[in-house]
Amino acid sequence: MAATASTRFSDLSRAISVRQVRLVCGVILFAYVVSHFLNHALGNISVDAMEIGVYYHMLFWQFLPVAIVFYTAALTHMGLGIYALYQRRQFRWRTVEPLQLVLGLSIPALVMAHVIGVRLGQTLYGHQKLYPQELYLFFVASNRIWTMTILLLIAWVHGCIGIYFWLRLKPFFTRAAPYLLAAAVLIPTLSLLGVYQGGRSVEVEADDGEWRTHNLTRRQLGTTAEAAMLDRITGGLTAGYLGLLALALLARGARALCERRGGMIALSYGNGKTVRVPKGLSVLEASLRHNVPHASVCGGRARCSTCRIRIIGDHGALPEPSQREAFVLTRVGTSDPSIRLACQLRPTSDLSFFQLFTAHTLSANTQASTPARIGQERYLVSLFVDMRGSTQLAEKRLPFDTVFIVNRFLGAVSQAVIENGGQPNQFVGDGMLALFGLSADPQTACRQALKAAAGIARHIDELNELLSHDLRQPIRFGIGIHGGEVIIGDIGYRDHIVFTALGDAVNVAARLQDMTKTLACEAIVSEEVRRTAGLADDALPQQEVAIRGRDEPMAVRVVADARELSALVDPGERVAA
Repeated sequence: MAATASTRFSDLSRAISVRQVRLVCGVILFAYVVSHFLNHALGNISVDAMEIGVYYHMLFWQFLPVAIVFYTAALTHMGLGIYALYQRRQFRWRTVEPLQLVLGLSIPALVMAHVIGVRLGQTLYGHQKLYPQELYLFFVASNRIWTMTILLLIAWVHGCIGIYFWLRLKPFFTRAAPYLLAAAVLIPTLSLLGVYQGGRSVEVEADDGEWRTHNLTRRQLGTTAEAAMLDRITGGLTAGYLGLLALALLARGARALCERRGGMIALSYGNGKTVRVPKGLSVLEASLRHNVPHASVCGGRARCSTCRIRIIGDHGALPEPSQREAFVLTRVGTSDPSIRLACQLRPTSDLSFFQLFTAHTLSANTQASTPARIGQERYLVSLFVDMRGSTQLAEKRLPFDTVFIVNRFLGAVSQAVIENGGQPNQFVGDGMLALFGLSADPQTACRQALKAAAGIARHIDELNELLSHDLRQPIRFGIGIHGGEVIIGDIGYRDHIVFTALGDAVNVAARLQDMTKTLACEAIVSEEVRRTAGLADDALPQQEVAIRGRDEPMAVRVVADARELSALVDPGERVAA
């Protein structure tokens, strides 16, 4: 039992990364911000409501264990932000991450005066600054309200970006996104309105001498000398924080200087491409710097293994894998020391390698003709293809890796469809509907679909060979092909409209694809497609099958090996083979 617990703790510690620590701290701080914003929103009711709300707010956040966790998270998050400024080597404004970093680093400087004035003033001098006093200082005694508004917006935007990066890959995010967006807009809006309404109320009440007597006492605001001391502390801490930022920037410069003096190293990609980079860059960062395509689904966060590389030659001089890298490699069942994560490996000498997953740069060719009219009836051939065993595939892999493999499968299928004159139309999970005949006569469309099925088989063979090092068993598939009259047009609602085909022929093709599982074959072709394509009657074995939703059985042709279809459509290919 003890050994098991120790093993689990070891695995957990290996799985924890700096990003995860920063995420946990950020979530704690964002929870505080949400609580504070909701308290501000009570100003839309009254200042008294804000005071009642802040009582419960402080009751929770000043509870000693919670306060320790909160301030630890705040200091850790700030420290990791400064470390991220030092560590980050690529500042590309095409992504929102640099913006998040800049916003996060500006928050401590902006919030310093407020924290010192309220929390340290209470600790050192017993000040009791609550909403009436703070609103008075912001709206009446000074014009700091704009500084506070900017701080609130920056803190909120920074937190929302972090929450987005955390949740965007979760299964529920698509469904939850509209509600999260509504909350992201409503909460700060109500908060700022609450502060404004509360400030207006305090401005009016500040003219009342009795109100000033009860709310602007020495116990609440302190003396001039105490305020001056708090200002000096604020200035000193702000200068110290800015000094830490300057130190991080100087450290970056010193590191770059040391790297240049330490010499450059050559990274050879195994395909003739070689780049020279300073020591200390990760292989993935080197690829980004020199615009070399490199697969990385998670963006270099060590949350997937798609950036894996295999070292060519001696790998003994390489740095040892980090805890996070070792954890990911263990999760995907890789024990070969020559296989490393490109996002984590920072070589110190010349290195030769090749990528295990080549970057997917194929863009779908969308030159298939658009139909002349929307909502017309015409003869089309529908080809349904589905990946077999994707559930078992997902059980053995990281989510990012599963998505990567499925995308490669769909890319191989789409390429075969496009090469043979078809158009990828709908993607449903790990399956796809392709349409043939949008710009061809029925016979040509049927022959194109049959050749596309053979092309799919060939492309999947190539994919299996490419991924052979990572697949316990080859990727399998099922294809259903049927032709007939369908309705084509734009289907959907508002911004979610897609061009597709509807009709019995499409449904039958889907049923035939599903039937390949029970008939243990790669493809099933309807008799309609066989006849229209002009194939010989004895070219493929015939079978009668029952189609759900049809009263009469249907004649189909069973294709055990889809590769044979190409030679049947074009006999000249059999001779070439």
